[in-house]
Amino acid sequence: MTPTQVKLVQDSFKNVEPIAAQASDLFYGRLFEIAPEVRSLFPADLSEQKEKLMSMLGTAVNNLHQVEKIIPAVEELGRRHVGYGVTAEQYRPVGEALIWTLEKGLGDAFTPEVKDAWVTTYTTLESVMTKAASDVQPVVAAPAKKGLLARMFG
Repeated sequence: MTPTQVKLVQDSFKNVEPIAAQASDLFYGRLFEIAPEVRSLFPADLSEQKEKLMSMLGTAVNNLHQVEKIIPAVEELGRRHVGYGVTAEQYRPVGEALIWTLEKGLGDAFTPEVKDAWVTTYTTLESVMTKAASDVQPVVAAPAKKGLLARMFG
């Protein structure tokens, strides 16, 4: 990300913060519309989840100028998402829903340059999360040993 892209994302996010509740409603509405299969990954009551989304976005955006400081937290988020059942393919509709939400929320201020900066930001963070998630080793339980022969020779 270039310093100009960082500034565009940070400046545009200042216009999203006052409408955070509406933005999170738009985001989840759009996400579940384009990827209904992910709905089961979320609680029925999205109130807390919506606050977490906006808080996480705010933290990431406000620290883009020092991205190396947020990388460990983004990696940890990616690893935690494995435990929630999130797959690498499910990050694509999240990015689409985010960009759509920003376009709706920012209106004319969502210029092609701002859009490009947000796409770059999301794909950068997505890459860090999916890389960290791919490093998580699945826990495979050993098959239970049954029967006399298995106990004797297993």
